[in-house]
Amino acid sequence: MATLSPADTPLGTPAPPFDPARGPNGLVVMFICNHCPYVKAVIGKIVRDVHDLAREGVGAIAISSNDPSAYPEDSFATMQRVANEHGFGFPYVFDETQEVARAYGAACTPDFFGFDRSLRLAYRGRLDDTGRSPKEGNRRELYEAMVQMVRTGVATAEQHPAIGCSIKWKSA
Repeated sequence: MATLSPADTPLGTPAPPFDPARGPNGLVVMFICNHCPYVKAVIGKIVRDVHDLAREGVGAIAISSNDPSAYPEDSFATMQRVANEHGFGFPYVFDETQEVARAYGAACTPDFFGFDRSLRLAYRGRLDDTGRSPKEGNRRELYEAMVQMVRTGVATAEQHPAIGCSIKWKSA
């Protein structure tokens, strides 16, 4: 079932202390997983946009917070394979305790958080308007917002919530 990311995290919110991949001009933190059709539809675009943002001085890290006991395709071994197959070139880490996803307020995969050079939230939303089916030629919303933030200090005010598979939380 599709889940929208909430719009209740105010811009300017500081990044939780999980920023080992930050660049001199900012950081993109993305919550993804291996099984989600929304992620699969944009995985190549994620790699392209993260690579292009690195040239702008923006670092990136991908995090999988899903419970692999419920979704074996989201196991760490599969994460490593997916990262290699797609040539990530950025860290893809496993949030075993799900504390990182909770700290960020992540709701779905993919879910994107763009931080400025001071690690203040500048963008929260989607990569683009692809949805579940691969689509080419659409606006690079995350990329454009982060480039604008690097060049002007402010990301675009037009930000759309991410839509994707819900984070697969562990049972209490």
